[in-house]
Amino acid sequence: MGANGMRPLLQLRSLAVGHGKEALITDIDLELSTGQCVALIGVNGGGKSTLLNTLAGLLLPLRGRISLDGKDLAGSSAAERARQVAVVFTGRPQTGLLDVRTIVGLGRQPWTGHFGTLSAADVEVVEWAMQTMDVQHLATRSLDRLSDGEAQRVMIARALAQNTPLLLLDEPMAFLDLVNRVRLLHTLQKLARDRGELIILSTHDLHTSLDLCDHILLIHQGRLWSGTSAEVRTSGMLEALFAGAHTR
Repeated sequence: MGANGMRPLLQLRSLAVGHGKEALITDIDLELSTGQCVALIGVNGGGKSTLLNTLAGLLLPLRGRISLDGKDLAGSSAAERARQVAVVFTGRPQTGLLDVRTIVGLGRQPWTGHFGTLSAADVEVVEWAMQTMDVQHLATRSLDRLSDGEAQRVMIARALAQNTPLLLLDEPMAFLDLVNRVRLLHTLQKLARDRGELIILSTHDLHTSLDLCDHILLIHQGRLWSGTSAEVRTSGMLEALFAGAHTR
């Protein structure tokens, strides 16, 4: 669980993402380092989820290259990606009668081999992940009996148990009230810094993100703008982004 120093982790070169032949975001050139919590902001339909899916290796880029820790993501197997990238999508997955502890334990699958037997060290990681996301008191309950916010925290705990250098979260604050949104972002920011991870989350919560995230990515008119919170506030990009949204 030790912290790592900041180092370049994710490199995007001449990247274009989209569906079929339709590009939603083009000409992405970006490098992000470990130890950062990064907010991805844009209007609905602008490509936030598409970009996250592409970074996770679930969608092929239309053009360009994604390198993770110096290795081309396109050349990685699914098993290799699972040890490098964890992703949490919006919505509640269908998990049947599995209890919370079992679901979080599934995050250890990339490390446990074919039979998925958890070692004592794996169990320790699972317990740490549940405590970090404050769901240990829900350990014996099934996911379908939890609130949307509780279920979201469980799925983030599962991703934390996966223990990857890159964590991608699609609208993780969608079902949370303001207090719990702030609490979650504080937790993610601390995780990024203490464990030397890169965490990228898409969100509509602009103000909380500007206050608590280390870096901001803005999707505007098919391009990706990158900067610190201070740079975002003085760049005029926010006004341009939301002025465009209101004129549609």
